[in-house]
Amino acid sequence: MVLQEHLKPALSLKRFEWRKHALERMSERGIAQAAALNVLISGEQIEAYSATTPYPSALFLGFNGSKPLHVDAAIDIENNWAYIITVYEPDLEHFEPDYKTRKR
Repeated sequence: MVLQEHLKPALSLKRFEWRKHALERMSERGIAQAAALNVLISGEQIEAYSATTPYPSALFLGFNGSKPLHVDAAIDIENNWAYIITVYEPDLEHFEPDYKTRKR
């Protein structure tokens, strides 16, 4: 499932919520909210978690300048409401150089 098509309208209507975890991690990592939102709007969905509860979620990849950025977000499709779960800079210890593929 491509969640980005559902996320964009919710984000443009400002129908989203930052989860506490996302805000804490962004503060610790010096990542701006605008950078995370940009990834959700213009980045690429690289993983989908349709079985997550209570809402399906996905992992998105984008760039903040030259730095890769991952944003995990969920969407309540019925109510058109998004939840930004966490934001982080992926590393080569856990991801291949394309920052899309997890290392096994």
